[in-house]
Amino acid sequence: MRDGTDEFVVFDHVQKSYDGETLVVKDLNLSIGKGEFLTMLGPSGSGKTTCLMMLAGFETATHGEILLDGRPINNIPPHKRGIGMVFQNYALFPHMTVAENLAFPLEVRKVDKSAREERVKSALDMVQMGAFGGRRPAQLSGGQQQRVALARALVFEPELVLMDEPLGALDKQLREHMQFEITNLAHSLGITTVYVTHDQTEALTMSDRVAVFDDGRIQQLAPPDKLYEEPENSFVAQFIGENNTLSGVIDKIDGDRCTVRLTSGDLIDAKPVNVTKPGEKTLVSIRPERVEFNKDRLMPGAHTLKAEVLEFIYMGDIFRTRLRVAGKDDFVVKTRNAPDQARLEPGRQIEIGWLPSDCRALDA
Repeated sequence: MRDGTDEFVVFDHVQKSYDGETLVVKDLNLSIGKGEFLTMLGPSGSGKTTCLMMLAGFETATHGEILLDGRPINNIPPHKRGIGMVFQNYALFPHMTVAENLAFPLEVRKVDKSAREERVKSALDMVQMGAFGGRRPAQLSGGQQQRVALARALVFEPELVLMDEPLGALDKQLREHMQFEITNLAHSLGITTVYVTHDQTEALTMSDRVAVFDDGRIQQLAPPDKLYEEPENSFVAQFIGENNTLSGVIDKIDGDRCTVRLTSGDLIDAKPVNVTKPGEKTLVSIRPERVEFNKDRLMPGAHTLKAEVLEFIYMGDIFRTRLRVAGKDDFVVKTRNAPDQARLEPGRQIEIGWLPSDCRALDA
């Protein structure tokens, strides 16, 4: 776990352009602490993978400096950076056995034979693959190959490991299992990990902090709970998890409270986040699980609006109910599948409510 006192990896005013005109990464400033698990999250083309490739040495920064443990690495070739890499396609040598695949990075580093064998055995045991050293990659399942790729990245005991969509090819159950394995392994070994994904659940589950990328910039950098519960702009609110939005205009602002006149004419209270003055357009954001329709569960000070039930979806552990609210047909409420939880019938008129502090007035 990150101790927060040091800057092990630093991107200092880093830019990247492939054609000399368009910037894929725009003035990136980012510090990653020793032992931290940081995830770069964002849609395709947002710049996250380019940042990882610059850190690995497979791409060169057009401008700015990248530092590793205090030393500039822009001009150091990939194989001399001492960084472990795990890719989505595993990149295992098909003609080598599992043990030979793991021994290869040690041979390159001139580690003697007995030390090599010891480290290979230790790394395979670490990922529960000790019995598979003599097999070739083609004789392994996708999950087993992923474990071998992880062991190969760790076998030479790097202080930094980079992972690019490493679980993308696995089925849902195995993927979730590997998420916990990788996180536990990284934290128990104290390895600094930079992980790239476009899967929000993966990012929230695994990371100490998440950097949300869009259009070559970090839109927000925060621990998972803060990112989900306190998005700083509309892009982050929409990209991370499910989110209800209602359009409106700021009516008045008073400290950490504002009144928003919705497009439907309704007035609601919200927390102003990146809006500053009356008349400004806004998108108010409310998470589906923070909306309540049971009056007995409404907290004091909750704001209420009328709603019509359009669709009820049973999802096992939760109920997902789609409503028409303030003229919008895509407003969703999520409730836990509890013995006393109501199943709302389509066509029913109800009243919903939420706390103003859970409703954030963001940029439109």
